Amino acid sequence: MKRRRFIQLSSLGIAAMPFFSITGILNLENMEVKTFYFKDDGIIPNSKFPLLVYKNAFSERGNSGADFLEKKFRDHNWYNSWRWGVYPFHHYHSVSHEVLGVFQGTALLHMGDPNGEKLNVEAGDILIIPAGVGHKCISHSEDFTVVGAYPNGMDYDLVKEEKSKHAQSVKNIQKVSFPSDDPLLGKTGGIKKYWK
Repeated sequence: MKRRRFIQLSSLGIAAMPFFSITGILNLENMEVKTFYFKDDGIIPNSKFPLLVYKNAFSERGNSGADFLEKKFRDHNWYNSWRWGVYPFHHYHSVSHEVLGVFQGTALLHMGDPNGEKLNVEAGDILIIPAGVGHKCISHSEDFTVVGAYPNGMDYDLVKEEKSKHAQSVKNIQKVSFPSDDPLLGKTGGIKKYWK
């Protein structure tokens, strides 16, 4: 994957957007929530919590879509944000959950482990990835870019498919705290409903 752009944002807030813009961008009436469960395969731990995919969750695209996502995620205490793509190799995070908001382009992602699910994602989709759930990009459009963020602005690690790291990763995952808010929906719905 060619590295197009990676922007590590400071922990300071993003400039506020007008309220009418935010309500116009959200697409909750047409949003479809999909859940995917993946079992531990002995190499990639995956999670007891499902991967959540919010299809068609917001309508803004490009940089204004990215700005919207960064603000929305931060408002719900998910930050330490960046803009880039998804690595082309299976990896997971053992010390934090992760949200990815697709603000431009399309991609085919492989989620879970090598026997997991291949998902087509496009601008407007949001993925909430529990700690331990594997993911990689198989193919993507030239402009495919996401905003990534983490609950409480946590640091994140990057663990590849390595059996030797499995046992420690399982211990790490058990210590990951439950987020206070869903990155898109806040204190109602989303992870509050599906991550019981």
